Amino acid sequence: MKIRATTILAVRHRGQVAIAGDGQVSFGNTVMKHQARKIRRLFNDQVITGFAGATADAFTLYDKLEQKLEQYKGNLLRSAVELAKEWRTDKYLRRLEAMLIAVDANHSLLLSGSGDVIEADKGVLAIGSGGPYAQAAALALIAHSDLDAEAICREALAIAADICVFTNTSIIVETI
Repeated sequence: MKIRATTILAVRHRGQVAIAGDGQVSFGNTVMKHQARKIRRLFNDQVITGFAGATADAFTLYDKLEQKLEQYKGNLLRSAVELAKEWRTDKYLRRLEAMLIAVDANHSLLLSGSGDVIEADKGVLAIGSGGPYAQAAALALIAHSDLDAEAICREALAIAADICVFTNTSIIVETI
């Protein structure tokens, strides 16, 4: 599933994990909003999530993930796997058009409606139309700078915003 119209980036680096998202909301080729908040904390602020895709669908997934986190006592990996199973098999949920990145102190996960739960090899995950640009920039910054995870997210999203017309520089970053 290719989701356009946003950029979400998660970076795990030097004992810190950060998620960043831009603030642009696009409707087709028109910018409708510049400062949307696509990053959200769940489960007593222990899990940070970011979404790309349809907003209403993403909020449905946030609610489902939070229910799973409550059910599995904050175990993000187990909650994500159970959500992915339900997302893939439930007739209603299968129609949702969104992707999520969820991180906690131990895991960085990408969740998709096709049943994927992916943990990054190098601690970097990205989704949305600007995701590939932000991911490439983050990997380069990790290899060639002394920046922490939060600063890498900010710089990488700024680079993505310079390239992707569906990404802006109104960047929100949350860290654990």
